[in-house]
Amino acid sequence: MAYPQKYQSAALNLHPQFFEKMMTKTLPKIVEHKIQQWLQGSYDEATKAQIRTWIDQQADSELVDAFYKDLTFGTGGLRGVMGVGSNRMNRYTVGMATQGIAQYLHTSFPNEPLKVAIAHDSRNQSSNFAQIVADVFSANGIEVYLFPYLRPTPLLSFAIRHLGCQSGVVITASHNPKEYNGYKAYWKDGAQLTSPHDARVMEVVAQIDIEQVKFTRNPALVHILDGSTENTLLQKAVAPTANDFFTLGSVENAFLQKAIAQCPSPHLVAQQAHQMKVVYTPLHGTGITLVPEILNRLGLEDLHLVSAQIQPNGNFPTVVYPNPEEAEALTLALAEAKKIDADLVLATDPDADRVGIAVKNAENEWQLLNGNQTGVLIMYYLLTQWQQQGKLIGQPYLVKTVVTSYLIDAIARHFQVDCYNTLTGFKYIAEIIREKEGQATFIAGCEESYGYMVGDFVRDKDAITTCALLTEILAYAKSQGTTLYGLLLDIYTKFGLYVEHLVSITKKGKEGAEEIKAMMADFRANPPTQLGGSKVVRIADYELQIDQDLVTGQKTPISLEKSNVLQFFTADGSVISARPSGTEPKIKFYFSLKTDLPNPQAFEEKTQLLKQTIEQIIQDLKL
Repeated sequence: MAYPQKYQSAALNLHPQFFEKMMTKTLPKIVEHKIQQWLQGSYDEATKAQIRTWIDQQADSELVDAFYKDLTFGTGGLRGVMGVGSNRMNRYTVGMATQGIAQYLHTSFPNEPLKVAIAHDSRNQSSNFAQIVADVFSANGIEVYLFPYLRPTPLLSFAIRHLGCQSGVVITASHNPKEYNGYKAYWKDGAQLTSPHDARVMEVVAQIDIEQVKFTRNPALVHILDGSTENTLLQKAVAPTANDFFTLGSVENAFLQKAIAQCPSPHLVAQQAHQMKVVYTPLHGTGITLVPEILNRLGLEDLHLVSAQIQPNGNFPTVVYPNPEEAEALTLALAEAKKIDADLVLATDPDADRVGIAVKNAENEWQLLNGNQTGVLIMYYLLTQWQQQGKLIGQPYLVKTVVTSYLIDAIARHFQVDCYNTLTGFKYIAEIIREKEGQATFIAGCEESYGYMVGDFVRDKDAITTCALLTEILAYAKSQGTTLYGLLLDIYTKFGLYVEHLVSITKKGKEGAEEIKAMMADFRANPPTQLGGSKVVRIADYELQIDQDLVTGQKTPISLEKSNVLQFFTADGSVISARPSGTEPKIKFYFSLKTDLPNPQAFEEKTQLLKQTIEQIIQDLKL
């Protein structure tokens, strides 16, 4: 059989029957091109065999989804399903990303000895991917500091500056389902890559051929942070014991000291320890290595661990999703809390950058707080403590994302503290810290998706420090004769009741991505004029970078980086935001409504009224 010229090189790697089937397909050209690249390149035989099997089975959807694009840096770095293809997490996409960063580092710091730090979470293949990252960096002449066992993401962020590195990588897919893994890349300030570095790194990666990736490790440049030899590490990695996970080195101890220093009144925990019971679950993730330790150092005496979820396990066998945002994930923790009559439930996701909590309400029933409510408690408590201690000096400020509760803005105004709003993703919060370093004092940052950062010693979401602070806030509430729920109602009574809601719609694969794109295009072309019975008076389009007042017609430029986000503001103060996720195949709609709360007793009635309005807005948007 004579193949067209453009297919002749690919034919060398395919049995004729496979190639004939491939020729009869109507695959997108980019998919055909990438398939050819992978069948011709230096990919292992198992990888090529999988591609041939898909072709043989005429599995168009699998081929398209695996090859229609390259993994790119989104809100939380690279993230994707593990498997074969350019749109999958595998040794080759990990290797090419690392090669690109290595080359970019050499260009960016031409006269400096280069160092990077590497960590990984409990997910399947995370340890292997971390080893590959160490291989490629060291093969490119870069010194590597490798955590030998699973460690939280905030520890990696801290380690970069602590060890004087120019970059760092943590292998994690955060709270995604077990099929996923990911790759978070950091810059020298301990923050994830932002513009222009993220785009420039991907430009370099896009030019890399698999033949250019240096996979052969230089052992002399790889330093294991617990002091083990490389051989000892490899022997332990086969079947590590529990003690291996809990052996804390100098970096971990330095991190814990800094974390406790962010708590404004840590002595309260020891003072109230006799009447505090806390339940904690790491959801099979990395939090088990540091959360119990930091709470112990604070003086908490009665900590109950959810035994079925202590063991790190990438299959997350006891939950549907290892995400503290999901009520189902806290089922076992709540059962334990009810059993022992606890005061607080803490749950961290697999890489311990997010934390979800549950508290008892006025009827002594357990209630999950959403990310906005937890953020409000944290920010109000910190500002109260800072004010009492005379620390609100030096232009103090908070940072939150544009889809996080505007109650935090109101609280900041009360304390005469600046509150900056930025795009979703803690890398943007860290960017503001970097811009204001030495000029203003950062207190804390948060986002509604259960991410919080207290102090600037870490430049990413930090569930470890947050667990310590929340335990201190519990102790403070005890000292005042109230509860965490009681504190929250006091805040609502003082500043107004804000009720937030999230609708997340999943659209998988290439077709799903196109549907999400079409939904956003339709909202721009045909924006709603009324939502929940209130007129839309303002629209902020972060992609067009225009904030338009629909009453006056005035248009104000948005100075933030372009992002595919739309916000609709109504006359009654509601804010509705639409945003495709940067890490998952989802489009998310955020609802924030507010009203006055005359007293705590009116909370349920007022909340239900706002929830009814939210349901009406959902219908208005045809979701």
